[in-house]
Amino acid sequence: MIKGSIERHSNRFAISYSLTGALSDVVIPTLAEMPERRDNLWEETCFEIFLGLKDYDQYWEFDLSPSGHWNVYRFNAYREGRQEEEAFTSLPFNVISRTDAFLLNLEFDLDKIIPADKTLKVGISAVIKLRDGNTTPWALAHPFQQADFHKRVSFIIEL
Repeated sequence: MIKGSIERHSNRFAISYSLTGALSDVVIPTLAEMPERRDNLWEETCFEIFLGLKDYDQYWEFDLSPSGHWNVYRFNAYREGRQEEEAFTSLPFNVISRTDAFLLNLEFDLDKIIPADKTLKVGISAVIKLRDGNTTPWALAHPFQQADFHKRVSFIIEL
């Protein structure tokens, strides 16, 4: 089971994920000694946040691995113009891994990319890799038969 919470106070953004259940069936990457920015984190178990401005095409994708590795991408529009967001040189988040639960918490200053007076549209998702090699997509909304976290209609939280 995946649970979470999300908050925006002033222009600070906080999100937490909790993964519980048959974790022995899930491949959870080992926490790295030196977490770094990396690509293709969604090929393994990965937690994702999509942030867009209401009424604008531009959006950001935050990828958080249980290993501590991370990345933030900026898109001009749906899957267009992807580039690493240079406003972030690190993205420290807290990871707690237990036998019965995996917890991830992130808090950061939105001022780096989004003015405080703008309304956010948020999509929350995860890719869970199973020991049998399959991956399963999870999101607050799957408006289409095929999972696509980048579709703006899945950014269903407004902050």
